[in-house]
Parts: sequence; C-alpha cells; structure tokens
Amino acid sequence: MSSNSKSSLSNTFNTFFDSEKSSGILLIICAAIAISITNSPIGQGYLNIWLVNILGISLEHWVNDGLMAIFFLLIGLELEREIYIGELSNIKNALLPICAAIGGMCIPALIHFLLNKGTPFQNGIGIPMATDIAFAIGVLATLGKRIPVSLKVFLVAFAVIDDLGAIIIIAALYTAKLSIGYLMGALIVWTILLILNLKMKLMSLFPYILGGILMWILMLKSGIHPTVAGILLAFAIPFSAKDDDQVSPSYKLEKLLHKPVAFIILPIFALANTGITFSVDWIHDLRNLNSIGIAIGLLLGKPIGITLFCYMAVAGGVCRLPSDLKWGHIIGAGILGGIGFTMSIFITNLAFTGNPITINAAKMSVFITSLTAGALGFIWLKLNQRAQP
Repeated sequence: MSSNSKSSLSNTFNTFFDSEKSSGILLIICAAIAISITNSPIGQGYLNIWLVNILGISLEHWVNDGLMAIFFLLIGLELEREIYIGELSNIKNALLPICAAIGGMCIPALIHFLLNKGTPFQNGIGIPMATDIAFAIGVLATLGKRIPVSLKVFLVAFAVIDDLGAIIIIAALYTAKLSIGYLMGALIVWTILLILNLKMKLMSLFPYILGGILMWILMLKSGIHPTVAGILLAFAIPFSAKDDDQVSPSYKLEKLLHKPVAFIILPIFALANTGITFSVDWIHDLRNLNSIGIAIGLLLGKPIGITLFCYMAVAGGVCRLPSDLKWGHIIGAGILGGIGFTMSIFITNLAFTGNPITINAAKMSVFITSLTAGALGFIWLKLNQRAQP
C-alpha cells in the first residue's frame, strides 16, 4: 500500500472514529430523554407518537425498518472499506478481530441459550451477541491519546464484524413468514446491481440507490427484515482500492451518510426505542431468565469470548498480538464489547414482536448492562493505562 493510501486510510479512520465518538455521547443523551419522558405524566402520549400510522406503517416501524436500513447500508460500506484497504484487507491483521468477533458472539449466545432453552425467551439468543460501535468508541475516546492506535482499530474491526453477524442472525432467526417470490425478486435486483458494478463498471450512484429502494421494498414484502437490503446494497456499490479510493462511489456515499446516520438516524432510533417504562417493581422485571441471560451474556460472555478466542488464536499461531497491545487491552476491549445498546435493542424488537412486557424488560436489561459495561471498561482501561510505563 502506498504512503498516500495509508494517509488517506488514516484520515478516513480518524473521521470515522471522531464521528462515532460524538454519536455515542448523543445516543446516551437521547436515551436518557426518552426514558425521562416515558416515565413522566406525558409518557403515554410520547409513546403514542411512535404508533402514528403513515402510509399503512407506524412511525416506529418507519424508523426501525426504513431509517435503520440506511444505518446498515453505512455498516456495509464501512465493512467494504475495511476489506479493501483497512484492517481486514490483510488476512494476518484481520484474523485477530475476526476471532474476537466470533468469540464475542458465540459465548454470549451460548450463555443466553443455556439459561433460556425451551422457554418463551429462547428467541432472545441474538440480543447479547451485538456490540454498539458508537457507544463503545465514545467510551474509548474519553481515555485520551495514550490509548494505543491498534486498540482503536481492533475495537472498530471486531464491532463491525459483530454487526455483520447481527445481520446474519436477523436474516436467519427473525424471519416470521418467508415469501420466496419477493425474496427472489430482491436477489435478482441485487444481481443486476452487481453486474452494473463488476461487468459494466457503472460509477454513477443513482442506479444503485434506485435499485436499493426497490430491493428494500421487495425484502419488506418477502418477510426477511428489510434492513438486510442495506448490507446487500453496500456490497453492490463500486469501491476502488486503486489510485485515489476517495473518488469511488462507495467512499462518496459513506462520507455522505456518516453525519446523517450518526447525528440524525441513530438519535431518532434511540428516541423511538428506548422509551423504557420503569414500574414500581421494575427490579422484578430484571429477574426473568431472558434479562439475566442478556446481562450475563453482555457483561461476562463478551469479555470472556473475545479474550479467550483471541488467546487461543495467538497461542495456536493463527495470528499475533500487535506490538503496542497487551492482554489487558484485549480484556478492556472485551468489556466494552458488552455495550450492546443500538443493535441489542434492535434485535429485541424483532425477537419479541407483539410482547411489549418482555420487550420493555429486555430493553431495560440491555440499557443498564450497556451502561455498566461502559463504566467497567473505562475503569479497567484507565487502570491498565496507569500501569503502563
């Protein structure tokens, strides 16, 4: 890779990191606002706003099915960039965060499954598997410049892979009724977009955006969650790793979407989905097996899975630890991986559709656990920071 490319990548990564950092702070503020209003005298009126019907779909569903498809499009574009010119472009560099992501998904899922197997809560297995990139980066950024650059890249890389895993879980587990005809239609549109990209080398964004909208409609009607269309569209949009990658449509769209997603779409999602009701016996809601599985999965399963899988990979010679990272850093990143928030709440809505009591309790567990993981990760890395020479 040329020095220009490295410089370009560094600037791209720094812009991404700064954007996610600010977004994480804004997410917490919006969640706090939503919770405060929901538990005030006007709480029911606030919740009813999100149930307003627009063109046959509630406002909440427009946010979760429509706006979040744009969020997943951005995730896909970020993943595409990482694969072409980022941390995932070199298989040796990519193996460590890939192993971390696999461990960070498998162990929390196993914990939740063992606690909830055969119960009505079993469908929540995907909830503790996710990591909120914005929230986690926001915590990491507060630790200052002494945090190794490799730790920032490692956290971003495994969190992005986590999100890809979440998409696969959504497509595989949370498809209630599948319509093969509409699904085939969506895949045909995607194939046409791939041909426009790979064979015809079409570099205009307009046909891809138009095709993406059509694919979203077909996915919605197919029964598969329409946000999957966002990820598929991302990999159909041309990305050039040659010469100046900043001229590619993928780069332009990623740059265009960053701020709207970080400062409009995710805050709206938080306002729409963190209207958590704290009843008089709210502690009781946290004692059901689903809430416990979520909490243990995120707080213990994430750091154990991430650290254990990384250790096995390094000990087995599959990959190596970057020279500026210690195992204490990996453990700290694992603890921050327990911040589920956006993705965990998103999966909660899909796992328990039509069961508001279970959804409320699960969101409560996700919110409290994510705050706890953020605080513990900050403290751990701060102490580890002081211990460094």
